[in-house]
Amino acid sequence: MIGRLRGTLAEKQPPHLILDVNGLGYELEVPMTTLYRLPSVGEPLTLHTHLVVREDAQLLYGFFGKRERDFFRELIRLNGVGPKLALALMSSLEVDELVRCVQSQDTSALTKVPGVGKKTAERLLVELKDRFKAWEVVPAMFALVPNQPGGPDAPAPVATAENDAVSALISLGYKPQEASKAVSAIKDKNLSSEDMIRRALKGMI
Repeated sequence: MIGRLRGTLAEKQPPHLILDVNGLGYELEVPMTTLYRLPSVGEPLTLHTHLVVREDAQLLYGFFGKRERDFFRELIRLNGVGPKLALALMSSLEVDELVRCVQSQDTSALTKVPGVGKKTAERLLVELKDRFKAWEVVPAMFALVPNQPGGPDAPAPVATAENDAVSALISLGYKPQEASKAVSAIKDKNLSSEDMIRRALKGMI
């Protein structure tokens, strides 16, 4: 099992990234909440990871913090929840927001996540309630600092940023029409793809 990787961020293509570890490029899929916290391309990065081995593929998932990785592992233990749905849940809501939903048994936010209907949300909350008795909401530890102008991650051309944002939303399970509409509704067209994704998701939830 690969539990942690430390290297240099070589490429970001939401929701995927490539981490260069001593010349070996690891491709990882990350939730959007991790994507927002990534440094600029070319900067050092440590991610907590979870490896999923299937008959047809070996998939590596990365998380900015160990707590997020542990949460992901709790989700995929549930009946009917695979890595894709777990990432969609963690991309739409921060871990603390999900913990609050479980503690208050609130289905409203969960049902806005693609692939989660009312019955599925109710089942998830019931199954997670006992698991999360020991989980507490903790103060935010990371500030979401925008990329510096002119750096390796300076805003890409508008079309590219918008296309990346739409592709990322579709990968989370949103319909192409929904993704395009949410991104098109963003008034500021000079944002990075990460900021576009964050604003689009806030508009959907």
